[in-house]
Order: sequence, then C-alpha cells, then structure tokens
Amino acid sequence: MQFGIFSVGDVTPDPTTGRTPTEGERIESMTRLALKTEEVGLDVFATGEHHNPPFVPSSPTTHLGFIAAQTEKLLLSTSTTLITTNDPVKIAEDYAMLQHLSRGRVDLMMGRGNTGPVYPWFGKDIRDGIPLAVENYHLLRRLWRERVVTWEGTYRTPLQGFTATPAPLDGTPPFVWHGSIRSPEIAEQAAYYGDGFFHNHIFWNKEHTQQMVALYRRRFEAYGHGAADQAIVGLGGQVFMADTEAEAKRVFRPYFDNAPVYGHGPSLEDFSELTPLTVGTPEQVIERTLGFADYVGDYQRQLFLVDHAGLPTDVVLEQVEILGREVVPVLREEFARRRPAHVPSDPPTHASLVAAGPESEHHLVAPVAERAQVDAVAGSTR
Repeated sequence: MQFGIFSVGDVTPDPTTGRTPTEGERIESMTRLALKTEEVGLDVFATGEHHNPPFVPSSPTTHLGFIAAQTEKLLLSTSTTLITTNDPVKIAEDYAMLQHLSRGRVDLMMGRGNTGPVYPWFGKDIRDGIPLAVENYHLLRRLWRERVVTWEGTYRTPLQGFTATPAPLDGTPPFVWHGSIRSPEIAEQAAYYGDGFFHNHIFWNKEHTQQMVALYRRRFEAYGHGAADQAIVGLGGQVFMADTEAEAKRVFRPYFDNAPVYGHGPSLEDFSELTPLTVGTPEQVIERTLGFADYVGDYQRQLFLVDHAGLPTDVVLEQVEILGREVVPVLREEFARRRPAHVPSDPPTHASLVAAGPESEHHLVAPVAERAQVDAVAGSTR
C-alpha cells in the first residue's frame, strides 16, 4: 500500500503570529515537504493545481520536475490536474516529459476543479464541466496510446495526423487516478477505463465516501476489469498529532478556528466526528485510518493533508516525521494483515505497467469489454 502527502498549496496567515508567508516561501515549504516525505520513507507526494489566490501551485509539472531532480524514489503525482480547462494535448506532452525526466516516477490525478471562475479564464463554460472531462480525457488516452491521432470533438480544435512529443516513457502511459468529491459520472469514467478512483475524503462523512467508492467498484467489475474488491482506490485524510490528544487540540485549534476552509463553522470536535479529520495521538490516527477500510474496502493509496490552515513549515515537517516514524509502519503492517490475497496491495506503477507488456489492458484506448460489445453490435448489423 502506498502512503504519502498531498498539498493544496494554500497561502494562509498563521493565526498565532498574524504573519502570512510570501508565495515564494510557500512554494519553498512545499518543496521541503516533498523532500521530507521521501526522507521519512513515505511513497508519494502530490500537489494540487490552482489558478487563483490564496493558492500557489499553478504549474505542477514545473514544481514536480524540480522535486524529481532532488529525489530518488519518491513517486510524484497531482491532486489534481484540471482535465476540464487544460488542453489535453498539453497535458499529454507535459506529463510525458515529466515521466522521462523522473525515470517513470509519475502518475497523475484528473479532476474538474471546484473553482467556478477558472473556467472562463481558460475559455471554458463551467456548465460543460462533466462533458469536458469526458471528452478531454478520452482524447488524452488516444494521444498517449496512438502515435498519430486524427480527432474531432465538441470542445477543441480538431487534430489532423498529430503526434504528441515526447511519447510516454517505454511506450507506457502514466497511471491515472480520477479524483471526485461528488460526481458519479467521474466514478463511472474511472471504472470504464480501469483507472484508479481517488476520493479526497476531507470534508465528507463516511456514508458519502462509501457510496461513491461503492459505485466505482460496481462499475469497475461491470466493465470487466476484475472483481469489485480489486478496483484501485485511494483516499485522503487530514491529521494533526501530538503526545496527547489534549496537546494536539490545544496546538491545532487556533489554526482550525481561523482557516478559511474550516473556521467559523462546526467546532473542531464536531468536524472531527463527522469527517476523517483526526487531531490526537499517533495511536488515534492509526486506529482512525485503519477504520477507513471498514467502509470503503481494502484500498491501495492513502494520502494525508498536513500543510494547511497556516501551520508553520517546521510544525508540518514534524508531522511528516511522526507519520514516517510512528504511524505509517504500523499502517503498512496492519493493512497488509487484513488484505485478502486476491486484492492488489499497491496501485500500478510504471515498472508494473511496463512488465505487463504492450498487450495489456492499460495500453488500450477503450476497455476489452467495451470493444467486444462494439464488435458484436457491428457484427449483428452486417
């Protein structure tokens, strides 16, 4: 099972000092967070993509390339890449380039983005969000799997005999996750292609997350990729830890109470009860995280949000230290103990996808079951 950190890159004042970091300081703190993630033995660092204050990560491939040059094992990902407002041709080329530079240590998470104004800034209409995601991703799959693409759709200039450069490393496209908070269509899209499904899990009760993951699992099986419990699932979650629960709450409470995404709503205690937010000891984080699998099933990737709400960089790095030293080793052992033998322990990686060979389902534009259905319909009309 993979464990890692995902950052949204918010620039938020520290409520205990009143100081707001500069954008440069925030970018530097995210880099230090990624390096610490590798140092303590976690597997993944993922950055969000935003184009509006108070967020800084507008160019994930630039940042991840910089991090790739300073790391050896860390898997680099996004949370998310905007499949709606980015040109799929540019996504294909940017992430293939990053894949080469990092020697295959790349996967990415597609998402629609939840900031309304970003759509018109990039010439799109938010009312087209779902069909944009569907059309753009299908074109991206073709660009990564077909050397020459001729294509025409609704939302983009047609392509005539176009070849994206560079081609994916080893002729093997990066593994893709589809991130969704509440859109069944995105869970359906992930299931259709046999890609991973990531629920960010941050602001939602377990019943909602359970429903979305269950939908993806059912459709994954229906499309013939394997049994429902073999579907590739990732979850988010946010934590803050100290030696005692009281100390963790004492330190974290002013950040929670004043953060734009938390503050002035439910209390820390109420929010913690309703969502995965865990503020307490490492043992409490272990117990809570192991409980996620009770309602979504055995899953393959757990990402933690730790650098938000104005927390100082040194405090954030200490949180990652605790995760690497006390929490994740226990989670690895306990998740492995409960996982049935037929359920994958890890998501696909570049190495595993290359080993599966060019005839594997990953290299297909459409899944085998869908192609068989199309062939059957064509045969019946001849």
